[in-house]
Amino acid sequence: MNKLHYSLSEIHPVMLVMLALLLLFQGTWMFQDARSRGRFPWLWGLWGITSVPGPLMIYWLVVIRTDRKRHRRK
Repeated sequence: MNKLHYSLSEIHPVMLVMLALLLLFQGTWMFQDARSRGRFPWLWGLWGITSVPGPLMIYWLVVIRTDRKRHRRK
C-alpha cells in the first residue's frame, strides 16, 4: 500500500527547498498583487505561504475574478 505520511528525513532536501521557494514565491506574489489592488495584503501574503495551491485558487476567485467582473461592468 502507499504510504501517505512521510517524515522530513524521508523527503529529499532538494524537494524541501523547492517547496519552500514555491511557497515563498506564491506568498510574495499574492502580497504584492493584493497590495496593488488594496485588498488586505498581509492576510493574503501570510496565507499564501501556508500551502499550495489552495490559497492561490481562492485568491483568484475572491479577488482577481471579482475585480475583472467589476471592470467589465463599467
